[in-house]
Amino acid sequence: MLTVATIALGCSGLTFAQNEDKVKAGLDLWKGSGCSDCHGAFANGERERDESPAGANLRTTRLDAAALKKTISCGRTGAEMPAFMEGAGSAPACAQGVGEYPAPRTLTSDQIDTIVAYLQARIVGHRQITKSECMAYYDNNADQCEDYK
Repeated sequence: MLTVATIALGCSGLTFAQNEDKVKAGLDLWKGSGCSDCHGAFANGERERDESPAGANLRTTRLDAAALKKTISCGRTGAEMPAFMEGAGSAPACAQGVGEYPAPRTLTSDQIDTIVAYLQARIVGHRQITKSECMAYYDNNADQCEDYK
């Protein structure tokens, strides 16, 4: 016989799995959208490409989900943070202006939400980079992650 607790536990497990899938998809978007070029593989501000602008350390940011979404969508005027949302220049959410630096690609609102989910789950407030985080980023290549615990 199913109880309310059993059903709730089953639903929370499904929600957790869905959230983990979204976080993994967010990591994939992070890696493929040029985010790590400026912010670094682990979003700690250690850029991957010297010719890229220096991105903020998102591990220490105080931005909430809405502010992260707006920043990714609209960019930051005068800060070399590009606008990733297609049509950002005419979007009401970007009425304050858009970043001038060209984005390597545009993202949909859902894709931006997915990146925000990844940042909130694995980056924001997580000051130390862990070996498991490194392994996830580098597709379980242990040689890349020897320096992490």
